[in-house]
Amino acid sequence: MVEYSKLRQKLEVDTLNGNAEGLAFLTHFLQNHTNGVSKSYKAKAVSYYNQINEDLSIAAEPELQALLPIKWDVPFPSPENPEFTFIDLFAGIGGFRIPLQELGGKCVFTSEFNYHAQRAYELNFGEVPFGDITKMDINIVPKHDILCAGFPCQPFSISGKMKGFEDTRGTLIYHVFEIIEKRKPEVVFLENVKHLVYHDKKRTLTTIIQHLEELGYIVSKQVLNASDFGVPQNRERIIIIGHKSSKFDFSKLEKQPKPILKEFLDDENEFEFLNEPYTILEDQKRQDSGLIFAGYRNKAIRKAGVRPGTEHLSRVHKQPNRIYSTEGVHSVSYTHL
Repeated sequence: MVEYSKLRQKLEVDTLNGNAEGLAFLTHFLQNHTNGVSKSYKAKAVSYYNQINEDLSIAAEPELQALLPIKWDVPFPSPENPEFTFIDLFAGIGGFRIPLQELGGKCVFTSEFNYHAQRAYELNFGEVPFGDITKMDINIVPKHDILCAGFPCQPFSISGKMKGFEDTRGTLIYHVFEIIEKRKPEVVFLENVKHLVYHDKKRTLTTIIQHLEELGYIVSKQVLNASDFGVPQNRERIIIIGHKSSKFDFSKLEKQPKPILKEFLDDENEFEFLNEPYTILEDQKRQDSGLIFAGYRNKAIRKAGVRPGTEHLSRVHKQPNRIYSTEGVHSVSYTHL
């Protein structure tokens, strides 16, 4: 049995090397060769394998088949006896995939546009995600039980310009609707920033829910905070669940006491300390969110566009001067002390 770590060295998967789509077909085929979902990948996987065969001195289809099954020596391998299937759209580095695998799910398709996220995803799971969903033939998406999509949040976030569906990224949700319409999964699991609830006087969220209902889903939604589920971060996100036959009951979720950031910090390695003037408050109060405002850096609020990537920041995110205590939870984008 061939170990994936050895095969990936031959394939130069770690660099992707401009061959993300070919590697996506190949790694998806290797992951799903035992069931019907791999049929749509096989021809292109073999074609890509043939293409690189000369350079790698490894064989085409017969010996590609002989490699199977692969020993998946990756941090998060798929379950051996899966109980359901799911797909991972706008996959990032695998935030949806890890818990669903732990629950017995088998991921049969992934899509992620960002090159660096693709690399991290492949290192985590042994699978290169497909790229730009707007250029993808949705026929290659196999049937599945659950569709997961953390669709782009910038069009709806207070840290962006909040153009919503006017922003090209906002229209990506419609590509998700196309996949839902074609494959009709039993469950749709969507995630976005909290401000989606209020965007465009609540019309944006209403539109999304309306589309899901028209596609035959019973929809429920709720804003959840990561700090209520064992993560020391005040990170609020709206979760939207569409189900074919029943309404998801958020009240059954079991919340945990808010953890303390200090208990999660690495105490064996060096930290980069704040090496500039700052002020620490004597009276530090714990907020309902679990944050403890401890002080601030003694510098002016930065302006949008001073650094690459800050051109579209809102006023809220132009203020990284706040300092929070590690005796509370972590904020999304500020300094801790």
